[in-house]
Amino acid sequence: MPLTSAVTPAANRLSIAPDLPPLPPGADNAPLSLAEVKMAYEFAARHPEVISYIPCFCGCERGGHKSNESCFVASRKNGITWDNHGINCEICLRVALETMQMSNAGASTADIRKLIEAKYASSYPGHTPTPMPPTRGKGD
Repeated sequence: MPLTSAVTPAANRLSIAPDLPPLPPGADNAPLSLAEVKMAYEFAARHPEVISYIPCFCGCERGGHKSNESCFVASRKNGITWDNHGINCEICLRVALETMQMSNAGASTADIRKLIEAKYASSYPGHTPTPMPPTRGKGD
């Protein structure tokens, strides 16, 4: 009987979903768990209508990032191309995961942005030049 390896090949460990590319190298050394990194990257890939309106506070605007989405998605042309910045940055990951949780709970993008800004702006004075979400009417 052949022995099976208990070690999962890197490509399988870094896989998120069949329709998305594997995570960039380095995900195993992220400041949060691999499961949390996968959730943040998948949310960024699948929900630009939310995360593209959420600023990031880690200083990545100096590298040209425009929103928290930029920390994870470098391009959407011909499919998703990942940006590896988010893997190494706890702030980026936490902003994305908190955004995901609030979005999944039904919060509007405008409300999510207000809550994220209230939490991070006082501790991290710089942020990405992120556009405000479009308003849909009363309550947004």
